[in-house]
Amino acid sequence: MDSFSLFMQGIIYQINIKPQTLNERGMPKLPVDSCKIMLQGLEGDFNKYRSEKKQNDPDNAVLIMPLEMILILNAEGWPIRPGHVGENLTTEGIHYDSFAVGNKYRVGEAILQISNPCTPCRNLHILPYVGEEKAPLFIKTLINRRGWYARVLQEGLVKKGDTISELSD
Repeated sequence: MDSFSLFMQGIIYQINIKPQTLNERGMPKLPVDSCKIMLQGLEGDFNKYRSEKKQNDPDNAVLIMPLEMILILNAEGWPIRPGHVGENLTTEGIHYDSFAVGNKYRVGEAILQISNPCTPCRNLHILPYVGEEKAPLFIKTLINRRGWYARVLQEGLVKKGDTISELSD
């Protein structure tokens, strides 16, 4: 038993990974029912930007996106679905603005700590509803709304429907 106590909670709505595929980026990611969260990220997930540009920085191991933000973006006319913006964990029940750098969460058997917000990148143009023409507007739309990167403090299995609980020391 660890020394953390419960603060805020939601659920894992969807787990998303993308195996390494020649000439492809790390999105959109595809849903899986369960996955091991390891120090470097989700088992079987590949992200070219994270591996090449960020050199597998542990602060960028897992990308989290609340379903609530996806629904807001849908209402604004963007047909985003879970996994589309490259997130590994789509959560439900914890609002986007409730996540903050330094917050710790138990996710299934793993413990994650939010390390930084994800900055929208030019690679988002590969989404079929964005393309080159709409990419600048989409990137602008996602500023401060692209998701949260987390480092892995404790490895463990996560399953769809597991609780995500904010921890306080």
